[in-house]
Amino acid sequence: MSNTQTVDRKLFDDVMVPNYSPSSVIPVRGEGSRVWDQQDREYIDFAGGIAVNCLGHCHPALVSALKEQGDKIWHLSNVMTNEPALRLAKKLVDNTFADKVYFANSGAESNEAALKLARRWALDVHGEHKSQIISFKQGFHGRTFFTVTVGGQAAYSDGFGPKPGAIDHAEFNNLESLQALISDNTCAVMMEPIQGEGGIVSPTPEFIKGVRELCDKHSALLIFDEVQSGVGRTGELYAYMQHGVTPDILTTAKALGGGFPIGAMLTTAEIAKHLKIGTHGSTYGGNALACAVAEAAFDTVNTPEVLGGVKEKEAFIKAELAKINDKYNVFKDIRGEGLLIGAELTEEYKGRAKDFLNAAMEQGVMTLVAGANIIRFTPSLVIPQEDIELGLARFEKAVASLVNA
Repeated sequence: MSNTQTVDRKLFDDVMVPNYSPSSVIPVRGEGSRVWDQQDREYIDFAGGIAVNCLGHCHPALVSALKEQGDKIWHLSNVMTNEPALRLAKKLVDNTFADKVYFANSGAESNEAALKLARRWALDVHGEHKSQIISFKQGFHGRTFFTVTVGGQAAYSDGFGPKPGAIDHAEFNNLESLQALISDNTCAVMMEPIQGEGGIVSPTPEFIKGVRELCDKHSALLIFDEVQSGVGRTGELYAYMQHGVTPDILTTAKALGGGFPIGAMLTTAEIAKHLKIGTHGSTYGGNALACAVAEAAFDTVNTPEVLGGVKEKEAFIKAELAKINDKYNVFKDIRGEGLLIGAELTEEYKGRAKDFLNAAMEQGVMTLVAGANIIRFTPSLVIPQEDIELGLARFEKAVASLVNA
């Protein structure tokens, strides 16, 4: 197939495994928070690749880093290290609680590494009995068999035969539910500091602090999955910073590369030492090209101007969504932190989040869902005010088209 051959949505059905059902729209170009499709129709991007494109599309700093590193060296095996990986690791360590970094290709891989490290730590320090992992219902931690089982949504993990064992699920924001499961046999508790796929649900201060206390009481590690909430998404570099609760292990991906695939696991030196030589690995983890782009993304996001701007944009978007709701009464709740925002539909529109997404696309604005009842917004952290206003105006037209249908 030549690059000039026509590519359309039908070709997806012909050549791709059918685990996705993508839109008929095929974007071909992006700049900032605007995207153009094959027919050169413009869209405002409020989806951000599901919280990946933290700086929008083709940000100059990322493009420059990609081109510069692309002319130097791309990939080495992990029998060698490279300069971009070491620089990025140093910046992650200097700006978080962590002492050590492990690089991976994705959020799922980062979570897989975190879970394996927790099990290995427990085996070395406490013995084989300490193997239980507890996570939370409606949580999401990736699609590998281990991470999808730890995630609290059976719809994703059922149907693949016997699941990895010693994994239990408590109710999010219910400390008594966790207390009923946790014991001295628990090696780790894994949670998102704000549930993303599960409906944009924030923990109460009492809950998240209580989780930390229960982990300390039972000598269990606390793992924060910040794959979606990390790298500025909530207005802090990492969401744990606003809760006053420090995890033992943190995972990060998505926005870390700003669209280039990379993930990382962060932890303390005392815990990290249990992943001895040969105990775990990743072919592409720490890839020089990926780390160079991620370093540029990290440097660009980790400024007072960008992080402060996230909070300002959050306030404006929520206020405008509330105005739309005053007119059309479609939202039961508008919630979230920073630019991870969810609008839960009322009973009248229950189960129709995908209809709102489709109507928004028709009006030229890209949104997301988080389940059947919640419309999710995860735009670029540096989306211009003009694009926010235009995107919300288009979204209001989408809402009106459904309400008045």
